[in-house]
Amino acid sequence: MPKMKTRRAVAKRFKKTASGEFKAYKNFKSHILEHKSPKRKRQLRKALMVHKTDKEHIQKMLPYA
Repeated sequence: MPKMKTRRAVAKRFKKTASGEFKAYKNFKSHILEHKSPKRKRQLRKALMVHKTDKEHIQKMLPYA
């Protein structure tokens, strides 16, 4: 049986925590920051945990995570 391939785009966006959940960073923080409020930019800094309904999909795309 050949090895399963990892989806590289997903591997760059999600990290698996020690408890088995997936951590992701928020979108819309890379450019055009002038018109975004300081509060909005501050909230975009924080990481978030992936919802349990999406966890199964990410697990399939990251078979060795």
